[in-house]
Amino acid sequence: MEYVYGVMGLLGGLGVLLFGFKVLSDAIEKLANDRLRSWFSKTSGTGRLAGVGIGLVTTTIIQSSSATTVMTVGFVNAGVMSLTMATAVIMGANIGTTITAQIAALSAFEFSSFVLPFAFIGIFMAMLSKKDKVQTVGYILGGLGLVFVGLDIMGSSMDIFATSDTFKDLLLTIDNPFLLLLIGTAFTALIQSSSAVTTIIITMVGAGLMIGSGGNSVYFLVLGSNIGTCVTALLSAIGANTNAKRAALIHLMFNVFGTILFTIMMLCWPTFSQITFEAWFPGNPQTQIAMFHTFFNTVCVILFFPFINVFVKIATFLIRDKKEKEEQAETFLDDRFLTTPSIALLQAKKEVTRLATLAIDTLRESVNAFINKDKSDDTVIKEKIVNVNTISRRVTKFLIKLSASEVSYRDEKTISALHESLGDILRIADLADNMTKYTAHYVDDHLEFTDTVIGEVKAMDEKLGQLFDESMAAFNDENITAVVKAEELENEIDSLKKHTIDGHIRRLNEGKCQPQASSVFINLVGNIERAADHVLNLAHAFDKK
Repeated sequence: MEYVYGVMGLLGGLGVLLFGFKVLSDAIEKLANDRLRSWFSKTSGTGRLAGVGIGLVTTTIIQSSSATTVMTVGFVNAGVMSLTMATAVIMGANIGTTITAQIAALSAFEFSSFVLPFAFIGIFMAMLSKKDKVQTVGYILGGLGLVFVGLDIMGSSMDIFATSDTFKDLLLTIDNPFLLLLIGTAFTALIQSSSAVTTIIITMVGAGLMIGSGGNSVYFLVLGSNIGTCVTALLSAIGANTNAKRAALIHLMFNVFGTILFTIMMLCWPTFSQITFEAWFPGNPQTQIAMFHTFFNTVCVILFFPFINVFVKIATFLIRDKKEKEEQAETFLDDRFLTTPSIALLQAKKEVTRLATLAIDTLRESVNAFINKDKSDDTVIKEKIVNVNTISRRVTKFLIKLSASEVSYRDEKTISALHESLGDILRIADLADNMTKYTAHYVDDHLEFTDTVIGEVKAMDEKLGQLFDESMAAFNDENITAVVKAEELENEIDSLKKHTIDGHIRRLNEGKCQPQASSVFINLVGNIERAADHVLNLAHAFDKK
């Protein structure tokens, strides 16, 4: 019965540990979300070494190489990250994930007992304070405290097994390196966390349980866990495009090739552990395993970094392009990003920007059709309007999912602002539809407009384009100067509208314009002015954030 209690304690401790890491990583991510967004917004313009750094730091923050890799697959699937950059990020993520083992290894030191009260201190900080930053710091302390509470529970449960000669003898019989590799791979694939498996191994050896005949044996389990962690990325690539599948395959190849090299080395060098980590950290097996985990991933990155292009070529060879060119949907969105809300929000903002550009281009195209008295593009314009509506619904669903995740109050306000911006974008697309109707009247009713009228419409359209450029600069960069310029341009469009209508009425009185053209013209310039209002709203989208 005591073994049942031991297993229950181990599972409970592991649950507390993983929950603690979840709380810790979410809180750190909230503090670092602006920096994370900044890094990933510049991935297309950075070098491979920077990609390794981004993967390393991001994984250190979110405490999961699987999450970083899944997110990277999402970027590749969205077409905003190259395979080469994705490979570099994945390499960095493999180093970053070893921080979990390093934290777990700290349980071997006496001072770790003093970290346990952090769980109490942190949760009370989060409960009693109304300040968002103080709450976040509280969650960081609380999460760190829970990590060590979990480790303490796991260690206590392992003591039950450590007193059993039968269980210890059973572990000693598992001596085959390939069987240990398989066990590490299978167990990690089952729970989809190499960090959790490595932590369990560290806890076991800390309790005095020897796996295999000692020496390198326990390291083969660690190597197997690095292969098993690839399952998450492989599963995430199901249903993704060809390049995303290649990114998941590269992750698998990187870990498999590294494991093969280290397996061969340790089989040929049976005393590897004795003259390295056991000699460097005597009497501390937890630290020895954590250091081996870090050493393995760091050495693999150093060895394979010069061969990133080779990995890409192998993946491209193994996963061929389809005979018919695969159609890549233009989108910055992918549900894989939702595991990291700060990155998901960055992508959502990019998608709203793309949608706004599509809407204004459609509107200006419809205005240009009127200027040229050409309704041949009506079908194309209406298809684009339908596309705007379709994309808007997709963004709305994505934002709803994002709101359901744990986001900061500031990010929640950004999400609300994006929802409102979608409303303005849809209105712009609706106005484009109105323009096609005015063009139809213009052509079908054989209306005539003077060169002066057409010139004034052109002037308003040009100002609208300038206004959109400034508004999007304000929208994306929260640029105050751009907001001021946008307001000035919107005022100029208002003045142009009044001037053109006054001129039209004067020409009507002079008999220079057709009376039947009056409603078309007034509605046309009125719609352009209304579009300017909606574009200006985009410039002010985050004023109240």
